[in-house]
Amino acid sequence: MERLTLFTGGTGLLGSEIKKIDPINFLYPSHNSFDVTDYDFMKSFLGFSKHSFKTIIHAAALISPPIVNKEPIKAIETNIIGTANIVRLCIEEKLRLIYISTDYVFDGKKGLYTEEDPVNPVNTYAWSKLGGECSVRLYPNSLIIRTSFSPNEFPYPKAFIDQWTTREPVAITALRILKLANSELCGTIHIGGIRQTVKNYAIKSGKTNVQDLSIKDVDFRVPKDTSLDTTKYRILMER
Repeated sequence: MERLTLFTGGTGLLGSEIKKIDPINFLYPSHNSFDVTDYDFMKSFLGFSKHSFKTIIHAAALISPPIVNKEPIKAIETNIIGTANIVRLCIEEKLRLIYISTDYVFDGKKGLYTEEDPVNPVNTYAWSKLGGECSVRLYPNSLIIRTSFSPNEFPYPKAFIDQWTTREPVAITALRILKLANSELCGTIHIGGIRQTVKNYAIKSGKTNVQDLSIKDVDFRVPKDTSLDTTKYRILMER
């Protein structure tokens, strides 16, 4: 029996993009079929599935900083406890784990962060994702991917003129993650594009009429420069 990769959050932006590229070698269960907050439910899913699995790519998460501020318990249940459940499942089932994390685990004071730089989140969403990273780090057969992506065309009417990023369109991010999924790399790795402001990124993605927005204008803390140093990825995966 061919062993598949199970993708959590398969109906989200990233999962939907990866499904377009590879609908065959991945399984994309819905939240109702594979609820990361319910360990026994996930265990039963694997037990009764007609498929055999080799890897879990864990992308399911509560990702909106304003919503996490309003619903911290839900973020704890999904982003921290849910990820811990996935780690436990991978340990018990001897599965490789790939965890999709965020550039927001950094405080944004310097930018071009390497995998070895200290993390220091400045908002509750980022703390919840770092909580997930802590669980993943307990499992040697795992890879933490820190990244930032958005729809292929920037979806918002305004964009930050004073936040720097290495964000990429989800189509590019999906291809990079697939390449990593087919490797045996473990540890932590950063993926992304060139360092630029969010507004410049938005214009390059095709949003020519995007208006200015400052990180001072929103009601949650936004790190100023979360750009990632992707040298490690380029050396290991693009040679």
